[in-house]
Amino acid sequence: MQTAEIHRRFLEHFERRDHQIVPSAPLVSDDPAIMFTIAGMVPFIPYLSGRVPAPWPRVADVQKCIRTNDIEEVGRTPRHGTFFQMAGNWSFGDYFKREAIVWAWELLTGSEADGGYGFSPSDLWVTVFETDDEAERLWIESTDVDPARIQRLGLEDNYWMTGQPGPAGPDSEIFFDLGPEHGPDGGPATGSDRYVEIWNLVFMQDEIADVRSKTEFTIVRELPRKNIDTGMGLERVAFLKQGVQNMYEIDQVRPVLDLASELSGRRYGADGEDDVRMRVVADHVRSSLMLMGDGVTPGNDGRGYILRRLMRRSIRSMRLLGVHEATFPTLFRASFDAMSTAYPELEQSFGRIERMAIAEEETFLKTLESGSTVLDLAIEGVRSDAGHVVPGKTAFLLHDTYGFPIDLTMEIAEEAGLEVDRSTFETLMSEQRTRAKADAKSRRRQLADLSVYSDLRAKGETAFLGYEELEADGEVIGIIADGASAQSAGVGEEVEVVLTATSLYAEAGGQDSDQGRLIGAGFEADVLDVQRPVAGLTSHMVRVTSGEIAVGDVARAVVDERYRRGANQAHSATHVVHAALRQLLGPDAAQSGSYNKAGYMRLDFSWSSALSHDMRQELEGIANSAIRDDLPVETRLMPLDEAKALGAMALFGEKYGDTVRMVDIGGPWSRELCGGTHVDASSQIGLISITSEASVGSTSRRVEAAVGADAFRQLVAERTLVSELTGMLKTPREQLPGRIEELVLSLKAAEKRIAEFESKQLASRVQPIAEGATRVGDVLLAAVDLGAVGSQDDLRSLAGQVRERLGAEPAVVAIGGAVDGKPAIVVATNDAARRGGAAAGPLAKAAAAVLGGGGGGKPDMAQGGGQDASAMPRALDAVREGLGR
Repeated sequence: MQTAEIHRRFLEHFERRDHQIVPSAPLVSDDPAIMFTIAGMVPFIPYLSGRVPAPWPRVADVQKCIRTNDIEEVGRTPRHGTFFQMAGNWSFGDYFKREAIVWAWELLTGSEADGGYGFSPSDLWVTVFETDDEAERLWIESTDVDPARIQRLGLEDNYWMTGQPGPAGPDSEIFFDLGPEHGPDGGPATGSDRYVEIWNLVFMQDEIADVRSKTEFTIVRELPRKNIDTGMGLERVAFLKQGVQNMYEIDQVRPVLDLASELSGRRYGADGEDDVRMRVVADHVRSSLMLMGDGVTPGNDGRGYILRRLMRRSIRSMRLLGVHEATFPTLFRASFDAMSTAYPELEQSFGRIERMAIAEEETFLKTLESGSTVLDLAIEGVRSDAGHVVPGKTAFLLHDTYGFPIDLTMEIAEEAGLEVDRSTFETLMSEQRTRAKADAKSRRRQLADLSVYSDLRAKGETAFLGYEELEADGEVIGIIADGASAQSAGVGEEVEVVLTATSLYAEAGGQDSDQGRLIGAGFEADVLDVQRPVAGLTSHMVRVTSGEIAVGDVARAVVDERYRRGANQAHSATHVVHAALRQLLGPDAAQSGSYNKAGYMRLDFSWSSALSHDMRQELEGIANSAIRDDLPVETRLMPLDEAKALGAMALFGEKYGDTVRMVDIGGPWSRELCGGTHVDASSQIGLISITSEASVGSTSRRVEAAVGADAFRQLVAERTLVSELTGMLKTPREQLPGRIEELVLSLKAAEKRIAEFESKQLASRVQPIAEGATRVGDVLLAAVDLGAVGSQDDLRSLAGQVRERLGAEPAVVAIGGAVDGKPAIVVATNDAARRGGAAAGPLAKAAAAVLGGGGGGKPDMAQGGGQDASAMPRALDAVREGLGR
């Protein structure tokens, strides 16, 4: 029986039993706590937990899932897959144990001719929670399972919970017996792999709290509305129905495995390690296909990193099978052909998926070639020294320079019988992250994978001529579009352009990149960003504005002169403020990070307490005195040791070569190692105006300042503001602070009196509103439009008070009003009303829809709003009608 057929039969079985059939949610989870949909229940958590009313009483689906926490087990066990499909049926306060048990058994043991799976009852075992007498009784009464094949297990095995306070309950699991050749007799209680779990029925009947572990928690109460949550592993049923040994050999996976065997010339089943590699390829290619189908793209963090890791493990496994050329074009096509019957939507996106897969493989094959050589030499060196640990510095070099993932380095080292110094690697990674600018991620365009640049870097370094010239000619030696090499780019395209020489400064050392243009024969492009993706190579992110730029063209890099002048001012200002801080606070006030661009500078420094107002003024005074003194700015190239001997500061873990560039402002007063661009004399900075000083950590402070013309404009704006205030308040400049303080205190006192008055007014309305409640069926409804109110908080407060006044019988309160002219409504329900089925969320949503907006919330209190205040009477009627139904 094909997997797609198992999929179809499951949904049809439950559709015939009045379940709403819903499509799989995407693999990318909406839950901010998890990256992917890791279990079939994830999309239904809001309904199971009661946070959101379920739109259906019962539902069935087949959910796509990704789970990579046990990725190392893939290929080594029969059942570990990173992508899997969970078939589930769900009841939200509708049916419970009896139906869940009967319907699962009917599908599993029903004949294939009648739409079932045709399992023999004699091959199945059932487990129930050790105290769940009801479940065992229902299994015996309602099915033909052999009672001797029902086993009771404890909390560890047969009680389901999320690990957090909330819904929980006992479960019942159904196992298939593979036979005596696979393990000992004795049923699932033995823990043997002979018994394969194929379906788990969770009876969500308890509310738990004080969760200390899977077996230590407190059952608070029985849930008033019990839920059913079941999960049947589609791949597990498939390998059993198809008579194969594991999930990698089922029809949706086996074609890729067979292709890997064919491409490598190695027979599946002949060698255990080769078999594992083929299974890894088959599993990971399918997972990658499905992830990219749901919009994930390879990247260096988050979901993109998980995808990239899966793809690179596939490539690595093929190389271990002896295949060194590209295989993704055929492997992904085979996986697509196997999966598209169940997921026809892949047809629309496969072209995009295929292009991404091919580009990723091309990139990583180059990475493997260069990185493997470095790692092989390192492994050989460790062995020759009779060691057993690959240095963390080597792992970091592979990651930082070659884009070699740390987990791949660790795998290769493990295969060689060695370990990797992970601690040192993590330290180096942490230092690198600390150096990264806080805003670089949000601003910087995504660069291609580092290995794309390896061929370009092999042609030599990009010469930076921008210290002396604002224009420089260079040959276009590379164009990168969407992470892959390209030969040309036309109008409107955004691409990276690599030149042999440039005058445009690439972001480095805290200085933002230059702005400017690339101009050549028949083309022009605006420069959006300039970066150094690898040492010695400069990449220009550009948007082509006219013509076409191609590899081999000569391009003139033209720096925006005004922007560069501002950038020079800002970078030199950063050095001046740093020197001023050290003069004011002492040598412990050392720079720990910086960012500067035209008109703005930011400097982080080691210090644990805030600067007083007087200290800020003194700092600003020292910095601007240095500007007025017209200190000379001198840059020199020299050996690193010589620069250090002269007292040059090497900042926040920067890497330096043997030859460094030292920048002096006023000789030794400010002497730092720096590759940025600067003014020729301090007076060219113009002006520094400190705008803020704040904490960025327990031992770090941040100074921000406007520089040059921006500083002047800020001071003019402040002077204008002071002038306006003196006129408005008819108060001399020197008396403004006292006068403003008086007004603020008066305003606060007035606001307090108004709030007290409004609170009393609202409180006085509680009794009349409660007395005006009318009965809708068994529920008391207090519904009123207050007209203009101060805030929705007023509505919530009043609704809560009226609800309390109405007492214990079923009651619903709906309070409407206008906040700043816009309609708002709050609905509150008491316990008795909720037990009768009245939930605030749907009622508020229905009322808000009448107002031309949206709403929702918890069952006990919810709110909504809209645009049409005149519709409030009809909105309150919608609440009344909702209760009437």
